[in-house]
Amino acid sequence: MRITYVFSTSILPIALLAACSTPEPAPAAKPQPPQIAAPAPAPTPVRQPTGKWIDWPLASGDWIYRKDQRGSLALFGRPNSNATLLIRCDQNQKRIFISRVGSVGNGASMTLRASSGLQTYPARNSGGNVPYAAISIAPDDYMLDRIAFSRGRFAVQTTDQTSLAIPIWPEFTRVVEDCRS
Repeated sequence: MRITYVFSTSILPIALLAACSTPEPAPAAKPQPPQIAAPAPAPTPVRQPTGKWIDWPLASGDWIYRKDQRGSLALFGRPNSNATLLIRCDQNQKRIFISRVGSVGNGASMTLRASSGLQTYPARNSGGNVPYAAISIAPDDYMLDRIAFSRGRFAVQTTDQTSLAIPIWPEFTRVVEDCRS
């Protein structure tokens, strides 16, 4: 038995062309313009209390005193939240540290105000999970006495932070006295 292949004259040229044709190369991808990062938003200006510091509203919270292995400390703030302000006596270093929540840049300062005067100190970040700006003071610094005898409040003004009016309670003075003994 013999098999005969019959090709139609119309199919043969198409089959030959398909066998010989090469696929067209994919179009080259257009180069993407470089991505330009959006500018960082401008920092929100710090809103400061107005008027004389003695008339500023008091920061809300309470003072709590405690002792630990380093010495004593008093924390001011709302219950069940991070302290707004703290004062610590480090017995080993014989230094008092006053810290307020927030961070500062290089060259920052913290000014303490009391009824009888004010004093400015260099401030730096203290580290930790919650950022605090801190100053270090000798226990016999006269500004601590000014705060202790201030008329019901003292103020803390820190570079790039909202100024605070803090009520003066015995816990503050107790930490100072602990460091002086």
